[in-house]
Amino acid sequence: MIMTIKEIMEYLPHRYPFLLVDRVTEAEKGEFIKGYKNISLNEPFFNGHFPNNPIMPGVLIIEAMAQLSGILGFLTVGRKPSDGVVQYLAGSSKARFKRPVVPGDRLSLESRMISGKRGIYKFECRALVDDEVVCVAEILTAEREV
Repeated sequence: MIMTIKEIMEYLPHRYPFLLVDRVTEAEKGEFIKGYKNISLNEPFFNGHFPNNPIMPGVLIIEAMAQLSGILGFLTVGRKPSDGVVQYLAGSSKARFKRPVVPGDRLSLESRMISGKRGIYKFECRALVDDEVVCVAEILTAEREV
């Protein structure tokens, strides 16, 4: 399953500048999802992180993995925000950062569902650049009505 930005926006309530998934390249309900975020010097966070040494903030890498995981949660249960629900980031653990992400990188994102019960989902995530792991983390999302 491939999703363009238009389709991604049906599954995520986020919008610029906080939508951090540009494309979904693979997905299998209840199993895994893969996608990416193209990193441009024009990203608003580079103005202050850091001037003359632009590095993507680690918390935004975690957020990108959480957004991708949220899409997988929605796909798994066959729902969307238009159904009156959202996937909130409920937690992260075991996060490790291996190297900086800089303008010009393509941040590849991978998420594998570990468990899901009563609207709480746990995922094992990785972020990579050029097949090199830049971040790993476990992400927890919670589906809630809005």
